[in-house]
Amino acid sequence: MTQDRTFDIVILNGRPAAGKSEIIAFLRSVPPPERMRRFHVGEFRELDDFPILWEQFEDDDLLESMGLPRLLTDATFEYNGQRHPGHTFREPWYWNFLIRKLCFRYDKLMRDDPGFHERGGTVFIEFARGSEHGGFREAYSHLSQTVLKRAVTLYIDVTWEESLRKNRRRYNPDKPDSILEHGLEDLKLEKLYKESDWAEFAGPADSGFLECGNQRVPFGVFRNMPEKTDDPAKIAPHLEAVMKDIFRLAKER
Repeated sequence: MTQDRTFDIVILNGRPAAGKSEIIAFLRSVPPPERMRRFHVGEFRELDDFPILWEQFEDDDLLESMGLPRLLTDATFEYNGQRHPGHTFREPWYWNFLIRKLCFRYDKLMRDDPGFHERGGTVFIEFARGSEHGGFREAYSHLSQTVLKRAVTLYIDVTWEESLRKNRRRYNPDKPDSILEHGLEDLKLEKLYKESDWAEFAGPADSGFLECGNQRVPFGVFRNMPEKTDDPAKIAPHLEAVMKDIFRLAKER
């Protein structure tokens, strides 16, 4: 933390469509002095694995259109013994590669702006993980020590059914690459994200520490049921309380 005011790194987790992007959009709308005072977030940068993975899908589509073999993805996925339309990665290791890519980008940000945190800057690292591709415990095992020792985690909690409902609501087939309007096919969402290891990884409490090897990462849970991220007036008080609780834990680390 910088000068006892702001988080250096906030890892933003949750199921797809849980409300992660809406939280980011809300924080962007808050004037910086108020954002720092209420949420301990200063000037901030976002590192999200979705644009990276979607570009890989697009790259393989372009290769295929040129008569060349796809490299890392398929245009369909297998579930319950059948093939269904929808991009997927051929090998599960790519999900861990994405985590390492986010850390790599964080290192470059620090290289190019070494005083970012000292000025009160915060980096958000955003990703969702289901048990199908290793879960959160596996993902955190690929975060660098540099990231883990400066990070806290904000988890946006919704049920699988709510994730499915909101995924359907936001999906715009004309903008599959959009942060706020992308969505997954129902069966693909079920295959990849219905099962989650978050509760096992974090434990039963709404706050505490994630045990990540030799690092303890403070975390808090933003409960988004009933939905709060559809209205900034409902986001603010709950988010403020959760972030202040995480900040208290971070000072004890």
